[in-house]
Amino acid sequence: MAQSDFLYPENPRRRQEVNRLHQQLLDCLSDSFHATNKLIGVLNMHLGSTLTSIEMKRDGTIKENCDIIIQAIMNIQKELQKVDEALKDKLEPTLYRKLQDIKERETEKIAIVQKVISVILGEATSAASAVAVKLVGSNVTTGIINKLVTVLAQIGASLLGSIGVAVLGLGIDMIFRAILGAVEKTQLQAAIKSYEKHLVEFKSASEKYHHAITEVTDMVKHQMK
Repeated sequence: MAQSDFLYPENPRRRQEVNRLHQQLLDCLSDSFHATNKLIGVLNMHLGSTLTSIEMKRDGTIKENCDIIIQAIMNIQKELQKVDEALKDKLEPTLYRKLQDIKERETEKIAIVQKVISVILGEATSAASAVAVKLVGSNVTTGIINKLVTVLAQIGASLLGSIGVAVLGLGIDMIFRAILGAVEKTQLQAAIKSYEKHLVEFKSASEKYHHAITEVTDMVKHQMK
């Protein structure tokens, strides 16, 4: 038991709580890495991108890992922007507007993209058209991706940003030296509140992001049957 535990008897319970919340944060980070790599794989295979997959930096901080995902997503968005600009250039204005219309059926949008995708990519596949529709022609997907970037940036800039992702393997006391440099009651409470606040948003954004990417991969599989 740490010496300050005699002054703050609730600290051991708070340590366990921060440990649990830290693991949940790492789980969300890991899921975001996995989903981003799935998306990179889809773009490389079907849109001719040459993006590099990403790995969690186990000896890095939470901020460093958030930044890795943010940079990867920014690279993805650049690729999607190229496709969007090409579609806007090749399609008639009325058809391009239909791609942005949430009321328009996805099958219709895929048919529209199919008209020009071969000119853009050099080949025409229904899977490529589906990817373009789902990622370029969907404001919902764009919003989900942007939300994840915002949440990751907020976490990186918060109290949690400087914490190492690997501190769990150091033992509970070492975690709190790494996180807080002390075990005072107010600091532990601040850590718990920060974890809880960011986890609520991160879990929601991460789950929606993962679901959106799964929808893309499922649509691609359907088109390839």
